[in-house]
Amino acid sequence: MSEGLHVRRLVTGDRSRALEYLRARPDENLSLIDYACRLGGTLGPGEVPSQLYAAFEGERIEAIVALRPSVVFSSGMTDNAQSVLMPLVMRVPSGLIKSEHKLVNSIWSALEAAGREAVIDRVEIAYRLRPEAILPADPELPGVARPAREEDLEDLIHAARASLWEEDRPDPSEGDPHGFERWVRGRLPRARVVSENGRIVFVAYADVRSGEGWLVQGVYTWPDFRRRGFARRGMDSVVREAFACGAAHVQLAVVDGNERALNLYEALGFEAFSELRTILFH
Repeated sequence: MSEGLHVRRLVTGDRSRALEYLRARPDENLSLIDYACRLGGTLGPGEVPSQLYAAFEGERIEAIVALRPSVVFSSGMTDNAQSVLMPLVMRVPSGLIKSEHKLVNSIWSALEAAGREAVIDRVEIAYRLRPEAILPADPELPGVARPAREEDLEDLIHAARASLWEEDRPDPSEGDPHGFERWVRGRLPRARVVSENGRIVFVAYADVRSGEGWLVQGVYTWPDFRRRGFARRGMDSVVREAFACGAAHVQLAVVDGNERALNLYEALGFEAFSELRTILFH
């Protein structure tokens, strides 16, 4: 307890109240908005149920943390709210933290002191694009952009594994190939690809698709097709689809120092709006 704050797990009946709180800062809380929308919902293949807790002052929500699928803290969290939520975070044996850089610094200090070890620890820059900032489409860009289809599954599995290899991250498919395939298949409806002469050369996932915004993750271009305009074709198609569906913005995160990606997104009109710290730990 801290200054009257109390904590409890959010359930289906809390969905509307949680969304009202999170939508006060929709860009910064987009992942949590998606998690809250899924409270009590039907899970797709490979999906993990949302596990959300809130710090309350009386009946008013002061802060929210997700423990699953990832550890994510709501934006603008006070020290008091963090202190009452931290005991829950300390029980998480392994997972992925992704939140505002300064907030993660203190959270990770406590987890590291408790014996957790980082597999990946990096700073990412969150970028967003609003409809009024989108640039004219370039008709000369190569490739054909489209939603992924069932016959693309093998290519999507390869891309998911290859992106892990490039980051020196563990490859879950080595120990559980069928489970990994189910996970990729579950993301198939969110996948967008670019093909060239029938070959898939680019993939990205619209993992969050809401009116508040679309969150794009898992962007990967086959090495032989980089710096040739295929990624720009793919991302241009994704953002135009998002805005056609009524999204207020599109956002994504880029590893700090990845100049090739930064240049691509800035050329598309994206602007930086937040600094994140991402830690994969066990």
